Amino acid sequence: MKLIIFSDSHRELGHMRDVIEREKPDYVFHLGDHDADAQQIGREFPTLPVAMVRGNCDGWSDTAEILTLTLGGLRFFLCHGHTLGVKSGCLRAVYAAREQNADVLLFGHTHAPYQLCEDREGQKRLFILNPGSCGYDYSPGYGFFILENGTVADWGLRRC
Repeated sequence: MKLIIFSDSHRELGHMRDVIEREKPDYVFHLGDHDADAQQIGREFPTLPVAMVRGNCDGWSDTAEILTLTLGGLRFFLCHGHTLGVKSGCLRAVYAAREQNADVLLFGHTHAPYQLCEDREGQKRLFILNPGSCGYDYSPGYGFFILENGTVADWGLRRC
């Protein structure tokens, strides 16, 4: 199963469309700023499941700020990150994801790509990924996960 992760599209749909056409994912996550972009992608690709959370630029949206779901045998914790202070570090987001027994923490907000596999003795491994911005930033990007047999076979960051 191939998952594509976008964040902070800020009304720039072109990069998302191009990545979806090229990558042919099984699922898309959008981590906020602008959740309406994710809704539009869902309309344009009606057979592609799209999960999303609300960001700080999503105004009156009724989309959830945090979403936890299980796909391919792994538990994903999705947030934009603004309510968990990710611009000052991702520790609060890590604690929140661990409280939900997540295998994967996905967040955005900072526009800076970031990935880490936290593998501490006595704790469950946690994959942490911020895809950066897929909007108009100088180097737009996205994240991906490839899941096989209930494990992460590959994951990382790519440029749009």
